[in-house]
Amino acid sequence: MRKAASNEDSGAGEEKAKVQGSQTLLRGLDMLDHVIDGPIKLAELSGRMGLTRSTAHRLANALIDRGFLTFLPREGYQLGPKLLHLGFLAQSQADVVQIARPHIDELAQRSEDTVHLGRLDNELALYLDKIPGRRRVDISSRVGDRQPLTSTGLGKALLIDGTESAWRRLFDADQASGAPKADYAVWLARMQDYAAEGRAYDLEENQDQIRCVAAPIRDASGRIVAAISVSSAAQYMDDARMETLGEDVRGTAERISSDLGWSPRTKPPRR
Repeated sequence: MRKAASNEDSGAGEEKAKVQGSQTLLRGLDMLDHVIDGPIKLAELSGRMGLTRSTAHRLANALIDRGFLTFLPREGYQLGPKLLHLGFLAQSQADVVQIARPHIDELAQRSEDTVHLGRLDNELALYLDKIPGRRRVDISSRVGDRQPLTSTGLGKALLIDGTESAWRRLFDADQASGAPKADYAVWLARMQDYAAEGRAYDLEENQDQIRCVAAPIRDASGRIVAAISVSSAAQYMDDARMETLGEDVRGTAERISSDLGWSPRTKPPRR
């Protein structure tokens, strides 16, 4: 009987240790979240987390030992070099096509229209993936196609963070190389609106009777690394639907960006 009781006590002790270990891990992850915005002092950190100063100090020291945090005298705790290393590894392993596929599949099902995924390639928009829509609409694009940046919705989404001087240079280059003719003043006014709204349109500029809505995809640094678009016949894409669809396309792009490590708090890099 004593042996059985001892086994029961041992099992209960192991289970309690597992629970405590899980709680410590979650607290450590929570602490990293609280340090994201920059150096934070122990008193504020413990207050935000609802921990005693001694518990917060002990947990922070454990994270410092592992390289997940560093301590700056008179400033407080901030993210450590281990996270930079892990971030670079995660980014190098991220395949935007694979990560985006379930999201754009869902977008295609909701919209019933053709969805594209693409990225910048030598000042052209390179199509990386395409999901055909359910409507009988012929979208003349293939994976591997390269299209002008300034006349496609996907291309404009890739340019949203650019400067006006860069926009002008690319616009002039596309016009010189045979892109559909356009008025720069009109195009610029639209691009300024797209940059403010975080999404872009193609208003039958690249293919007659075809409209599309696009939005950029960002990586952990906030840099635009790809874009998605929804394309359909103009009869299915009146102004009201494009505005509504813009919210869905932008939301989908943000979810893909989040899977790549982006956060809404991340500011785009300056150009």
